[in-house]
Amino acid sequence: MRRWIAAAVVLTSAQGCTPPGVSLRRGPRTYTAEAYPETLQRWTREGNGYTLRGLFDDHLSVTATYESWDFRWAYVIRYAADFRLTSEERARVLRTSLESADREHEFYVALSIPTRRWGDLASPTSGWRVLLVNDRQLEELPSAIEPVRQPGVLDRTYFPYTTVWRQVFRVRFPTRTRSRSGESEAIIDEHTRYFTLRFAGPVGTVDLTWYVQG
Repeated sequence: MRRWIAAAVVLTSAQGCTPPGVSLRRGPRTYTAEAYPETLQRWTREGNGYTLRGLFDDHLSVTATYESWDFRWAYVIRYAADFRLTSEERARVLRTSLESADREHEFYVALSIPTRRWGDLASPTSGWRVLLVNDRQLEELPSAIEPVRQPGVLDRTYFPYTTVWRQVFRVRFPTRTRSRSGESEAIIDEHTRYFTLRFAGPVGTVDLTWYVQG
């Protein structure tokens, strides 16, 4: 039993190399529909975790996209082009999406794990706890985890890492948390150097990290 516990806390984490940095600057963008794949890649991270026990049941593969201000702008431009929206319709959809970015931090998450019930992030039987962590080591739990039980054409088109073998969730966090001094503090703002979407559990931890450009 002691040997099992010792092995269970050893893990491999996310990317083997540092991905390019992202910008949190807001303001109008000049994206075209063709720019969406590059923007999606810039705001997406993926990682794998397993323990030294080497059991296949331990393996977690996860991909997540942070739906930032920048990402939302590119997404709406692509969406509007695909559905042939008028300029007024596009402006309305964009405004609604950007207002959501002010209220919460949202991640689109797709994961696979052989024991499926362990990967149900919205269930008490999940083997993983999700946290949003910033460079000041402030942590926040999700305000909501919404399972996407049957991903549709939009999910599969705009987030192509969505497959029938993966469980999909929308994970939302509040924009502010309590600091160690008890004061309300933004989790992600213009001073943030990096932030991490952390999946932690009894068999290890997988960190997906976005480094912020100055």
